[in-house]
Amino acid sequence: MSRIGNLPVPISDKVEFSINADNVATFKGEKGTNTLRIHPDITVEKGEDELVIKRSSDLKEQRALHGLFRSLINNAVVGVTEGYTKKLEIIGVGFRAAMNGDVLELNLGYSHPIFFVPPEGINMEVDTKSGKNPILIISGVDKEMVGQIAAKIRSFRKPEPYKGKGIRYLGEQIRRKAGKSAAK
Repeated sequence: MSRIGNLPVPISDKVEFSINADNVATFKGEKGTNTLRIHPDITVEKGEDELVIKRSSDLKEQRALHGLFRSLINNAVVGVTEGYTKKLEIIGVGFRAAMNGDVLELNLGYSHPIFFVPPEGINMEVDTKSGKNPILIISGVDKEMVGQIAAKIRSFRKPEPYKGKGIRYLGEQIRRKAGKSAAK
């Protein structure tokens, strides 16, 4: 019995839901549109203000897919109604970020700037007024894509453990190491 899979997904009247013959579900809301390919063994039934996810049998694989697709459908519904955001903090002397049109330009202490073009459906903005460190705000409808883009940008200069310089998620705690003097 799947606890997560048996929970209905609440859906507001602002969200349009449709599923075609190829098992591709489409969600349209005020923030945008999201699509999801659903496994053939999983069925989605629309009620008045909720979606009910059902599986065809009690095989182990289908029980696992039941909870997975309920979570994916819920993420799609939340994405088109509220959207998802990730915030990255850039810490380091001379480390800068700026938006030039649709292109993100990062100066992270390398001999060259890094240019990053966000994919379609992802919005980026740089907040330099909040404090001394610039904050990069990544937002979009697809939770997976927002997280993937944030992880990609963080990988350009991961926070190092000695001084803490680099790109980190806002509020992330970095374990600091002692330097050479601690070895004596």
